[in-house]
Amino acid sequence: MRLWLFILFTCTLQARNLDVIIVRGADGAEEYGRKFSSQVEAWAAACSKAGFAPEVFKGEKTTAELQERLARAKPDRALWLVLIGHGTFDGREAKFNAEGPDFDAKQLAGWLAPLKQEIAVIHCASSSGGFVRPLAGKGRIIITATKGPDEVFYARFGEHFAEAIGGLDDADLDQDKQVSLLEAFRHASKAVATFYENEGRLATEHALIEDNGDGVATRREVLEAPPADAKLDGERAAQLVLVLSEEEKQLTDEQRTKRDALEVDLKKLKEQRGQLGEEAYYTKLEKLLRELGEVYGSSRPAT
Repeated sequence: MRLWLFILFTCTLQARNLDVIIVRGADGAEEYGRKFSSQVEAWAAACSKAGFAPEVFKGEKTTAELQERLARAKPDRALWLVLIGHGTFDGREAKFNAEGPDFDAKQLAGWLAPLKQEIAVIHCASSSGGFVRPLAGKGRIIITATKGPDEVFYARFGEHFAEAIGGLDDADLDQDKQVSLLEAFRHASKAVATFYENEGRLATEHALIEDNGDGVATRREVLEAPPADAKLDGERAAQLVLVLSEEEKQLTDEQRTKRDALEVDLKKLKEQRGQLGEEAYYTKLEKLLRELGEVYGSSRPAT
C-alpha cells in the first residue's frame, strides 16, 4: 500500500499547468517543408518526454483556429507558443506565413493581450525579430530567430532550438539534467553562428531573447560578456524548463513557482548586501534560505 501511495504521489507531482501550442506554417518549398516537419516532430517528442502532447495548428484555417484557441486559453495554465515556418516583411509589418492567411505581429499581440498567465513565444521564422516589441510585456518571454524584421532569409535557429529543448546534453550548460529556455536559446544561437563561420558566409540571422518586459531584447553574445550594470534578459527564461529532471519532477508547479520567486529575491538581496550591512543581510538571507528549505522539504512524500 505504501509503495502504491508513493507512485500515485509522484505521478501527481508530474502534472504540469502548461500548454504548448505549435503553429506549423507554409512550406514555401519542399526542402523547407521537411525541415519544418522535423522541428514539429522534435517538439512533439520533447513534450512526450515531459508527459503531455502539444497542440499543433496547420493547414488553410491556421490563423483563424489559432485566434480562436488563444481566446479560450485557461488563465491558470502557462502557455508556450511555438511558431515554425517562414516570415516576411513588407517594410511595415512583420508577418508569419501560415498556409492560409498570414498573421502579423500586431494581430498576434492583440490575441495575446487579454491573457494574464505567463506566456513564452518561441518564434523560429525569418523576420521574427519584428515581433519582439509588439509582444513584449510583464510575464512574457519572447525568443526570436532574427534581430529584426529585415532578416528575411530562411532561419536555421529553430532546427537547433527544437533539438535542444528536449534535454540535449550539449545544451545543458549548468549540468542540472535539464535544459531551460535560456539554455536552448544560447545553444541554438551558437550553433547558427558556428554554421555561418564554418561556411565562410555572412550570417543572415541573429537570435534575440526578451524576458524582462522592457521591449529591448538581448543577443547571446551580450549575455556571455555582459557590460557592467547592464539590464539584461534571460533571468526568467533560465527558470523555465519543458522536460524536467527527476529532481524537479518531485516539485509541483506551485512549489516551483515559489522556489523561482525566492531565487529572484536571493539575487536581489545579494545585490543589496553593501547597502544593508552584514547583520541585516544575514538576517534576511537566513529567512530566505529557510523558506527555500521548506519548499524542498514539502516535496518529499510521507513515509
